[in-house]
Amino acid sequence: MSTPQLSLQLYSVRDALKADEDGTLARLAETGLRNVEVFDFVNRPRELADALGRHGLSARTGHAGIAAPDQGRDALERTFAAARTLGLETVYEPMVAASRWADAERIDETAKLLNDAAAIAADHGLRVGYHNHSQEFTPTVDGLSAYEWFVSRLDDTVELEVDVYWASAGGHDAVALLGRLGDRVTALHIKDGAVVDDPFTSGAPFDITLTRQVPAGQGEIPVDAALAAAPNAAYAIVEFDSYAGDIFQGIAGSVAHLRERGVVR
Repeated sequence: MSTPQLSLQLYSVRDALKADEDGTLARLAETGLRNVEVFDFVNRPRELADALGRHGLSARTGHAGIAAPDQGRDALERTFAAARTLGLETVYEPMVAASRWADAERIDETAKLLNDAAAIAADHGLRVGYHNHSQEFTPTVDGLSAYEWFVSRLDDTVELEVDVYWASAGGHDAVALLGRLGDRVTALHIKDGAVVDDPFTSGAPFDITLTRQVPAGQGEIPVDAALAAAPNAAYAIVEFDSYAGDIFQGIAGSVAHLRERGVVR
């Protein structure tokens, strides 16, 4: 069993970053964080790398669109070049729209796009993976959730970053899922809150505050059991999509909880 490293998806502090990037990164470093997961990095990799470095922060994983049907090789090359500038190891596709999970043909197309991206990423010394929400678990194909059908179509080189909050939406068993996925899971998004139904396939407006997200260990999501069920995960990445209080206090609460459970910085 590996010991995962602690990280934070910077999307959690997106508003604070816009207001004061240096001040925000300094506050994150004060919590003892040393790793972060970046987003929206392709247009400013050197600037972002310098900002992280000023505060003793490193990024080994990042989110970027790499599985769009109309995305050409040039765009992927640019994304992976930016990832190398930042020192990333793995670039995860952060979200594929609900309409692309409706049937096997479209799911297979997405899997092929990621498989193709993996081959290009390898030329840059990088890996790629997929980060789930909940829309992947609502449709089924031949008795499997669309997500597990999708995983069966991926090359072994494509990694999985399981968001335990969204994998639990609708009452799904995220812990059992992790057991079935095994060593394909290289990272976890540690997020806690209220169990909600999948909001992405309904087409109705969704208020993200309804997720009532809280520090790890204080909500309805089995985050501790999820950690135990993913022994090969290299990163345990704190994330908040929404938080009603002081986001830095929320992050500190999750960091403390994970450290108590042996997750290292």
